[in-house]
Amino acid sequence: MGRHRRWAPVAALLPPLLLTGCVVSVGGLPSVAEPSRADVEAGQVEVVGTDGGPVDQLAANALADLQSFWDEQLPDVFGVAFEPLSGGFFSVDPDDVDPGVYPQGVGCGTDPRELESNAFYCQADGAANSDSISWDRAFLAELAGDSGRFLPALVMAHEFGHAVQARVGHPRTSILTETQADCLAGAWTAWVAAGEGEYTRIRETELDQVLGGYLQLRDPVGTGEFEQQAHGSFFDRVSAFQEGFDAGAEACRDEFGPDRPFTQAEFTRDEDLATGGDAPYAEVETLVADSLPQFWTRAFDEVLGGEFEPPSLEPFDGDPPSCADDPDLDLVACPDDGLVGYDDTDLARPLYDEIGDFAVLTAVSVPYALAARDQLGLSADDDEARRSAICLTGWFAAAVADGLLADVIRISPGDVDESVQFLLTRARDESVLPGLEISGFELVDLFRAGFLEGASACTVQ
Repeated sequence: MGRHRRWAPVAALLPPLLLTGCVVSVGGLPSVAEPSRADVEAGQVEVVGTDGGPVDQLAANALADLQSFWDEQLPDVFGVAFEPLSGGFFSVDPDDVDPGVYPQGVGCGTDPRELESNAFYCQADGAANSDSISWDRAFLAELAGDSGRFLPALVMAHEFGHAVQARVGHPRTSILTETQADCLAGAWTAWVAAGEGEYTRIRETELDQVLGGYLQLRDPVGTGEFEQQAHGSFFDRVSAFQEGFDAGAEACRDEFGPDRPFTQAEFTRDEDLATGGDAPYAEVETLVADSLPQFWTRAFDEVLGGEFEPPSLEPFDGDPPSCADDPDLDLVACPDDGLVGYDDTDLARPLYDEIGDFAVLTAVSVPYALAARDQLGLSADDDEARRSAICLTGWFAAAVADGLLADVIRISPGDVDESVQFLLTRARDESVLPGLEISGFELVDLFRAGFLEGASACTVQ
């Protein structure tokens, strides 16, 4: 995928994963009015310890469809027949355990009371209930309450991904193993989204919730990439899921080698650990004003060709510059006036307080990218331009992450996660990207394409 060549001249790049708008279409998913799928009957998927409630039903429905999906995909993609899980499935309420229900414990003989706030696949030679999936149903209910009804199915898909790995082999490190399982879950979710699941369904709007759910499932910010139980940052996990959703199980098989890059990293300075990596708000305006002009000057000089003339950056308080088309805009690009503006009061400060400093840079990067497109002789005020600007913002974030702007800005753990949070929570506001009818899922996909592939994915050639 050319993951380490994001700054190379466009002509030298390998063909990008995502072309023509940089994003897979998720249109045509079920609408709210469509009927629900029938539930799988209890005898088809036996769950030890189930209370028969809605969360366990969602899990059982997903497990039935996962078995169908991998029965088809495992031979086609990995060249081996799918063998059903031999150890079974276990649901537990850790606060109300009847030991008689679990005479040999749950997966690999684990005490069911140790399953609190967890779900896991386990395979161990000689262990009781090996090759099984176990879960805390109260934990799944909490995830569903916070991030939508598909989250229990997503957790089952991730754990089933580990069952697939047990059959075909898994990567050497924890973070590769976990994100590959996220990728496999994404491949299954795309199959469900296409209407192939007999018992499970997902609506387009729920895809945003699925991505948002990974914020709860990421490692704590500052976890090292090579820690023993590392699962990945918010961006790492979302990126892996979308890779499977976009490109299928083949990508999960092929793209999780030892050279796969991750954004997860440890804090290296005590002051960053104390602040969560955020600069004081008073310094954010300087970071914006220094980093964006330097990035685009280099981008024009080294990749795109031509000479970049940095527009002036103008923070404003509620009322945008007179060149703005709409008085309610929080982000403004006025190429004819050589100006990019952002609302300090209604956008930048809330983003900083609610998400972090890099969310502010991500937001301001969007109109700045529109101004750059104008200097390339490209449109700066239509849907294609806005999609491209999101992609180019991913390219900018990658340059920061790669240390290419280290003399003016350096990345902190969790910064790229903040970009994803902004895209899922605020970027679709009419005051931010007016008139752009696009899901948060698609916005993140555009950003991801720019982050991983650079300019060639962003329709600026």
